[in-house]
Amino acid sequence: MMRFKLILLLTGFAANYTYGQGCSDAGFCTINSFKPNGTDSTEAVNNQFKVGAFVGKGDNSVSVYGGYLEYNRQLSEKFGIDAKVTTLGQNGNGISVFGLSDVFLNANYKASEKIKLTLGAKIPLSKANRTNNNLPLPMDYQATLGTLDLIFGIGYEIKKFQLIAAMQQPLTQNDNQFIANAYPENSTLRTFQSTNKFQRGGDVLLRVSYPLNLNSKFKLTPSVLPIYHLKNDKYTDAFNVEKEINGSQGLTLNGNVYLDYEVSSKSVIQLNVGMPFIVREARPDGLTRSFIVNLECRIKF
Repeated sequence: MMRFKLILLLTGFAANYTYGQGCSDAGFCTINSFKPNGTDSTEAVNNQFKVGAFVGKGDNSVSVYGGYLEYNRQLSEKFGIDAKVTTLGQNGNGISVFGLSDVFLNANYKASEKIKLTLGAKIPLSKANRTNNNLPLPMDYQATLGTLDLIFGIGYEIKKFQLIAAMQQPLTQNDNQFIANAYPENSTLRTFQSTNKFQRGGDVLLRVSYPLNLNSKFKLTPSVLPIYHLKNDKYTDAFNVEKEINGSQGLTLNGNVYLDYEVSSKSVIQLNVGMPFIVREARPDGLTRSFIVNLECRIKF
């Protein structure tokens, strides 16, 4: 009874914090090796397939939704690979868009029973240069950041605590050309941050998770996720002057709650709710989320 009260408490806690900028990132906090480790009782197998869908609330009255397909392959006792393709849609202010986002490719190495290393890349499926009525759209309506990113991380387990430290660094920039004052005076998009010739900095994260077995079928995993944006982003204004976006550097502190239901020995359904605690002053990349809810089904074979 106490454990189910804990679930209700955490759900209510999430609802009370669905504001501001929050549980979003440039992609690396949702790849397989950087999420909390599964604690289900499924037998060890070499293949895992995932399908997931999410909904959330962005900034500037923009709602977001999307999905993903993911495949995980264990090549040997120490080596594994992951492949994931994502989609993203946005709706708000009279604009509705949807498209393919990114491909994530990662290699994992199990250095010891407690340490796991990951090296990978995020490959964009567009250059974040989508337009509407021949005018460039802000990053809030792009399906991807449009950057090729290097991803590296290390995972460590101490008792039941799971720790992840990771970085994601853009190697290229996108082709976004949005300038707010190019829109008419009565357009809501004039209030958005200009991102013409956008230059985005890298991010580092630390995830701390603690899985709890509620019973033979249900697992609950609270997770704290600080993400630090390493420097202020930049854009070029209508006069071709490069400017820093003040307040875009800094910390975003997020919380996640994962609830896993073991359908069978080889299949699990997971519900994940994310919310913000601490926010950055500016988030020009369009990744702002006041809340996010994700439903995932994973099958091992």
